[in-house]
Amino acid sequence: MFPFHRSIGIVALCVLAGVARFAPAQSESLAPWPPHAEYWLKQIYEQGVFRAANGTVDWLPDSSGFVLRERDVASNEIVSWLVDARTGERTRWNERDKPLPNQDRMVSPDGSKRLVTRDKKILRTDELGQNEVLLVEGTADRDIRYRDVSWNRDGSRVLFVEADASEVRQRAVLVPSDPSYPGVQRNRFARVGGVIEKLRVGVVNADGSELKWLKIDSPAEGFYLGQVEWTPGDDAILVEQFSRFRDKRTFYLGNSRGDAIAIYSESSETWVESSQGKNSGLVWLEDGHSFLVITESDGWRHAYHFRRNGERVACLTPGDYDIIERGAVDEEGGWYYFYASPHDATQKHLYRVPLDGSGKLELISPASQIGTHSYQFSPDCKLAVHTFSSLNTAPRVELVEMAGHRTIQVLEENQKLREKLDAFVDSPTEFLKLDIGNGIEFDAWMIKPPGFDPARKYPVFIYVYGEPHAQTVLNEWGAGQIDFNRVASLMGYLVVSIDNRGTPAPKGAAWRRSIFGSLGPLSTEEQEAGLKALAKQCPYVDLSRVGIWGWSGGGSNTLNALFRKPDTYHVGIAVVPKPQPHLYNAWFQEIFMRTPEVNPDGYQTAAAIHFAEGLKGKLLIITGSGETNTHIQIIEDLVDRLVAMGKLFDYMVYPNRDHGLREGDGTLVHVRMTILKYLIANLPAGPSDK
Repeated sequence: MFPFHRSIGIVALCVLAGVARFAPAQSESLAPWPPHAEYWLKQIYEQGVFRAANGTVDWLPDSSGFVLRERDVASNEIVSWLVDARTGERTRWNERDKPLPNQDRMVSPDGSKRLVTRDKKILRTDELGQNEVLLVEGTADRDIRYRDVSWNRDGSRVLFVEADASEVRQRAVLVPSDPSYPGVQRNRFARVGGVIEKLRVGVVNADGSELKWLKIDSPAEGFYLGQVEWTPGDDAILVEQFSRFRDKRTFYLGNSRGDAIAIYSESSETWVESSQGKNSGLVWLEDGHSFLVITESDGWRHAYHFRRNGERVACLTPGDYDIIERGAVDEEGGWYYFYASPHDATQKHLYRVPLDGSGKLELISPASQIGTHSYQFSPDCKLAVHTFSSLNTAPRVELVEMAGHRTIQVLEENQKLREKLDAFVDSPTEFLKLDIGNGIEFDAWMIKPPGFDPARKYPVFIYVYGEPHAQTVLNEWGAGQIDFNRVASLMGYLVVSIDNRGTPAPKGAAWRRSIFGSLGPLSTEEQEAGLKALAKQCPYVDLSRVGIWGWSGGGSNTLNALFRKPDTYHVGIAVVPKPQPHLYNAWFQEIFMRTPEVNPDGYQTAAAIHFAEGLKGKLLIITGSGETNTHIQIIEDLVDRLVAMGKLFDYMVYPNRDHGLREGDGTLVHVRMTILKYLIANLPAGPSDK
């Protein structure tokens, strides 16, 4: 065991014993542990005090009402209500006695049969799960799974995707059993540049006869599938195919004989699939005679109308703004609803444009409600369950009439959450714009500590992600690890988060694709530039006391900050980082960096491990030994390199925990207590005189 392991082990023992002092490996000083921090962490992660009461909604097919499922606070059980869409009246709904109309693709249209996938087979049973009929069976010596299984309109055929992972390499993982003789589990893991699972689309008659495979392009390196389903109005088959690097997307129309033709295709030097997957799939119009597809081909994420034969009709959403995601299509009314925020990338509002292609943009969400909106539309699009929240405002859920956005009934006010938040924080989280020059402006938020005095200087604790999977700076309840970051601010820190270029903000394709080729170098430069712009804008920022932390990709950027910018960042806490991206999974990493064979320089400059000699400050790495994504071995190479160079740091491994570090009693709280204790011990908190 390395010397620094012992120090973090002491931290764990102190936490478990309730000791109020913390002895770090790199400092002889002892920092006090504020008891109220532990109280709030337990309130947040064990009691869920800031967890909003958002019910799930299933509309009735005729739009006359919906079934609302809520968790009863007293019994902790799910209670179902039938809500009348016009009056808002509620009555208890017993789903056993009154099941909703079938929406399960595994159940036949007449409700008499069910499809089951089991033991490399697709089976047909009756509604009671009896009288099994074998439809498809995989080869015994192959590792085969079936997914996207569904009936056609009349229940005569079954569509499915076969995934064969037999050639995907397996990695061994120790599993807890006998401490002296632990078991070994082997999991398929497709690493960057390695073999990925082989896919094919099949169709078979409901009696198991006439199995056919769709004739679509199947390159040797493999591909991915998006939308696979029967088309409306006929028995055609829609297949959305992505190339392995996601730089090409093709929609095929096939038939039960296995024939297929391409009706739409696009390619890009970077990627065609949005970094959040928001543009995948298409939406059919005119009973399958035309469709809407979202693409970023003109530099912005827009919706286009095409004929079934691939002929382009119109761009429905022209202009220099992005669709964030789809809303709904009201064919009868002639409207396309979608979410966007043309003027502020931290927000999400509902808009609509006419389906006729005239492009007139209309804001539907109330302009006075600054934050994030979501809608669950009725089938006729005349009504919706509307949820509004902001980072500082708990969700408000209401039933609205779309014409005029008239409120019919408030379903959930979450007033108690607002009262708890008022008791938790002294001041709301503030949103900032940071200009780093050359026309580049970042979104950021800041949480100020209690008793804040703008005439004094405060240490900064930065929460970073910075990669293409997510934004941290969102004006939405619960976004950006905000609850934990608020606890950190109580310790006497300015807590800040900044979204650099490359994050999936609705700021145009050029913003999102600027990181293509190498994740890490640009985000490191721009996070530092954002920090300096913040200090220039806010003179109470103390650049001599800067800490940074992040999870997953944010953990990687934390390592990059300490290694590449050692004079800027003084303390870093990297949770489940990936310091060697060439050892990460193929599905994610190859979108943005391809493979080392075609992009060796990109992988060299992206890997934090290659810059470890720059470490000067205090570093804590946290991971789980049961990681199935960022495997512990990816991190242990970095541990060995730091040891070889004589770099002191701290290292905490949670046994048998996965990427979210949530398995096991007390883990959620313990992880965050460990982060806070390390921060307090190594970055002096509170104000100082200028």
